[in-house]
Amino acid sequence: MRSVLTLVLNLIWLLTAGWSLFLGYLVAGVLACLLVVTIPFGLASFRIAGFVIWPFGREVVETRSGGAMSALGNVIWFVIAGWWLALGHVVTALAQAVTIIGIPLAWANLKLIPMTCFPFGKEVMDADSARARMLPTAR
Repeated sequence: MRSVLTLVLNLIWLLTAGWSLFLGYLVAGVLACLLVVTIPFGLASFRIAGFVIWPFGREVVETRSGGAMSALGNVIWFVIAGWWLALGHVVTALAQAVTIIGIPLAWANLKLIPMTCFPFGKEVMDADSARARMLPTAR
């Protein structure tokens, strides 16, 4: 039942907001990859594009690898692009929340904000794997 609901929400998302967000992040990624120095920003944009095309049933998790370069990349990303991308997601979420069916879509839009603001040091995975990763291991 949960997988059917996830599929339906992803299809509605794809038709209403997902395709335009995906194309925007895809174009930004291609442009960022034109210069060698900005390739990491392009790859981050592609990672976000893969998440925004099909967000339901997937989660963003922190990776332990990243370090100072990841933090520096996040600061640069946030100053140049992150804050206005987050603002766009908030505005879109407000518009989606007007209808009952749009409330889960608005929530998905808000769920994208942490990844949009600070993409370095994060990984997108299916929700079940993310939950399993968060559970303490039995010893």
